[in-house]
Amino acid sequence: MSDSDAYAIVESGGKQYRAEQGTTLLVDRLPADEGTKVNLRAVMFRDHDDVLVAGGDLEKVKVEALVAAHERGRKLRVFKYRAKKGYRRRAGHRSELTRLEVTEVTKLSRKPAKAAAKKPAEAQSEAKQPAEKPAATKPAEKKPAVSKPAAKKPAATKPAAKKPAAKKSASKPKAAKPASDDKEG
Repeated sequence: MSDSDAYAIVESGGKQYRAEQGTTLLVDRLPADEGTKVNLRAVMFRDHDDVLVAGGDLEKVKVEALVAAHERGRKLRVFKYRAKKGYRRRAGHRSELTRLEVTEVTKLSRKPAKAAAKKPAEAQSEAKQPAEKPAATKPAEKKPAVSKPAAKKPAATKPAAKKPAAKKSASKPKAAKPASDDKEG
């Protein structure tokens, strides 16, 4: 198998694309100038029998592309209407796109160095430069400290008022009704 069999699935703008060496991709607009090289984030890599999908292993994958052009997508037209209501709305848009030419898809032998770390040559050149002398300045006049008002003490919390226990009504026997037999008359 040749190196052209290696490919990577890359993510750009929330979408995934298959990137092989020599292919072109049309992705959402990137903030890079035309002619600059861009590194794309791989989410999967395949080369011969090797398949990488784990996060730590994917840091070794290098997918580099050249910004070929900034383009605009085709015009999309949107038309909304409601029958018999006189409601008509016409809108549309054109997507801002970037055409990328994939120049390299490789698996490195080790993880690349952090971009924030300075290269040793840059660090040495900075060390050789003479240190700048600080300008002579007057010591700043001290201002009297502003006293802050005393912090308020938290209000004392009252214990919650207890509700009186509900009185249980004693079940009273029902009074017997007077007999209606005792009629005076």
